[in-house]
Amino acid sequence: MYQILEKRALNTDVDWMVIKAPLVAKNAQPGHFVILRVDEVGERIPLTIVEHTDSTITIIYQKLGFSTMKLGELEIGDTIHDLVGPLGRPTHIRDVSSIIAVAGGVGAAPLYPQLRAYKAKGVNIELVLGARDKSHLILLNEYRALCNEVHVCTDDGSFGTKGFVTVLLERILQEKTFDHSIAIGPLIMMKNVVALNDSFELATDVSLNPIMIDGTGMCGNCRVSIHGETYFACVDGPDFPADGINFDELIVRQNYYHDQEHVCSLGLKHK
Repeated sequence: MYQILEKRALNTDVDWMVIKAPLVAKNAQPGHFVILRVDEVGERIPLTIVEHTDSTITIIYQKLGFSTMKLGELEIGDTIHDLVGPLGRPTHIRDVSSIIAVAGGVGAAPLYPQLRAYKAKGVNIELVLGARDKSHLILLNEYRALCNEVHVCTDDGSFGTKGFVTVLLERILQEKTFDHSIAIGPLIMMKNVVALNDSFELATDVSLNPIMIDGTGMCGNCRVSIHGETYFACVDGPDFPADGINFDELIVRQNYYHDQEHVCSLGLKHK
């Protein structure tokens, strides 16, 4: 059993949680994730290891579906039924001097350990942090302490610049140059950021979030096409260079699963 040592709400939808998991923490690196089950009949939930100590890991999760809502019901002192990790490949921390990073929504969570690793190498980091409104911005203070400059935007203009992250990113790229870029967020956001960065001849790393089930590549749900070849986000990623990724295919597959979730939520069944 894995005991919850700390927990706090980042907003109404997103929680931050510290879990005692010494064997996982011992081997964790930026980019790794875990898969957990709240109870013995629960779904398997993949979550990024945001931080770790010698004996604990920190996760950030959004309460969207049945299983993440059940996870959100647990309190300090409660235990998680099982947890496996670290899974995936650690992030390739590049030998660069400057980075422009872009995070959308809860994409701020998996980005955080990567930027901490770059900060430890003395890299100059600028961040574009976006959310749909002020209440959904997460880790803003943590990023302000970590980055040389943080640019904030919200879809509704309730905080920072009004508009999508690409609007703010384009302004920055017109004035400054960077060695590399990282983008993490919804697939459509990453697709648009990569296209914009390409127009400025700036390479981008992304973190992919397709549906995962087993975390070993056996189920095939997390497959992604890169330059026409098939990779699996759970074992080959989840972080990849963006060049050659078929984002359109990923978006179609993700929407398919979302459509099925909507059907199930209405109490309907396929014949």
